[in-house]
Amino acid sequence: MNFLAIIGRVVLETLGEIGKLSVFTWTTLTHILRPPYFGRLLLQQMMRIGYFSLPVVALTAFFTGGALALQIYYGGSQFNSELIVASIVALGITRELGPVMAGLMVAGRVSAAIAAELGTMRVTEQIDALTTLSTNPYKYLVVPRVLAAVITLPLLVFIADILGVMGGFIVSTQSLEFNAGVYIKNTYDFLKADDVTSGLIKAAVFGFVIAIMGCYHGFNSKGGAQGVGRATTNAVVTASILILATNYVMTSLLFAK
Repeated sequence: MNFLAIIGRVVLETLGEIGKLSVFTWTTLTHILRPPYFGRLLLQQMMRIGYFSLPVVALTAFFTGGALALQIYYGGSQFNSELIVASIVALGITRELGPVMAGLMVAGRVSAAIAAELGTMRVTEQIDALTTLSTNPYKYLVVPRVLAAVITLPLLVFIADILGVMGGFIVSTQSLEFNAGVYIKNTYDFLKADDVTSGLIKAAVFGFVIAIMGCYHGFNSKGGAQGVGRATTNAVVTASILILATNYVMTSLLFAK
């Protein structure tokens, strides 16, 4: 009976957490659709989330594209490797690896930062002070971060797509001695606009997930410094898991025949 009680307690706590997250997400969405908007805060968050994340996303995409080209070449050496490498690098980066790797990198950097910032504000009662001063904390703290992530992550993924394909091109032409003109032609012939668009749609959803997870765990932080640490860890873990799960669902929907 004790074992069943433990299972029941875990299930109830999980359902309660899902319910609180759903209410938090719905409240955020309703505030996004209603004025007023804090344009200055939005621009600040776009700089923090987008511009400052560009180096890590760019380096990750470039080396991922290069490593992918090497793996495909060694794995498919018995086939027409030049055609296979160009097409699969372009597809893999734009459809999957570009959005997912960028999302995970941004989740590790941004979701943790948001949770730590809002968690510190919560435990030091700054969020309560905003409410006392008749400033809606959702409008002032959550909405700018969510909008900034949704806007900037597709831009980051677009840059990551370019650099990832470029990484595969440089490795293929310099290390594997592929013909540069043929490689570019095969990439151009095989890659379609839908491949890039699907990755950008994923990126916007991933941006929403990253910001919501950071804001939710930071907003509901409690227990002093240890609580802020737990909120930061939980934000990164849940954002990363949800990115992978959401990627599977969106891939099934976007490429279903």
